[in-house]
Amino acid sequence: MSEPPRASSNDPAHASEASPAGLSRRGFLQSAAAAASALALPHESEAARASAQPPARPAALAPARPVSLNINGKPYALSLEPRVTLLDALREVLGLTGTKKGCDRGQCGACTVLVNGRRINSCLTLAIMHEDETITTVEGLAQAHDGAVDRAALHPMQAAFLEHDAFQCGYCTPGQICSAVAVLEEARRGMPSTVTSPAALGSEGPVVLTEDEIRERMSGNLCRCGAYPNIVAAVRVVAAKPSTTV
Repeated sequence: MSEPPRASSNDPAHASEASPAGLSRRGFLQSAAAAASALALPHESEAARASAQPPARPAALAPARPVSLNINGKPYALSLEPRVTLLDALREVLGLTGTKKGCDRGQCGACTVLVNGRRINSCLTLAIMHEDETITTVEGLAQAHDGAVDRAALHPMQAAFLEHDAFQCGYCTPGQICSAVAVLEEARRGMPSTVTSPAALGSEGPVVLTEDEIRERMSGNLCRCGAYPNIVAAVRVVAAKPSTTV
């Protein structure tokens, strides 16, 4: 029997098995895979070296130092690391958890307290910055009203929030109340807001707390439940009473 004819170099099947350089398809694929592996080796060894390194050590804490704070009419002698915020000192060290931690970046107002009668976000300030200052939290509003005569009495603003249902979940309420108390003092002293009318700017008397004034001045305190109409109503009622202060 005669042998089957051999495939010539012009045969299409034979051409598909060889590259222009004379390599077979299998050889070409093996060479490409080897080249890709060689390129990946440096990256793999880099990652291996990085994983073999020990994790970075956290920054060492600064030594604690004595801090004297006056909170709600009581002196406190504390030992605090200098970077402790006033909010954490109140909540974690002193157990005054009425002041709430919301966003922890000064955007929601839940941590509002009064320092020397002015409202601040306690999450944005350090405890050591407020030595020899008068700090009032929501727990101290009732006892600050009428001093030590009647510690059980609510501050008028606290009573108004209850009367007008100016809260739902209540998480933002301590900050709302502290901020509202400060608003009364700001208006009494004639401090304008961005919505204060030009006619009122020239007067030396108190600013009338209209709904627009209250909404503007309370805009730094957020209520996710949306109790804003009742909050405004509570503040207006208290603002209409004479000489309501912290």
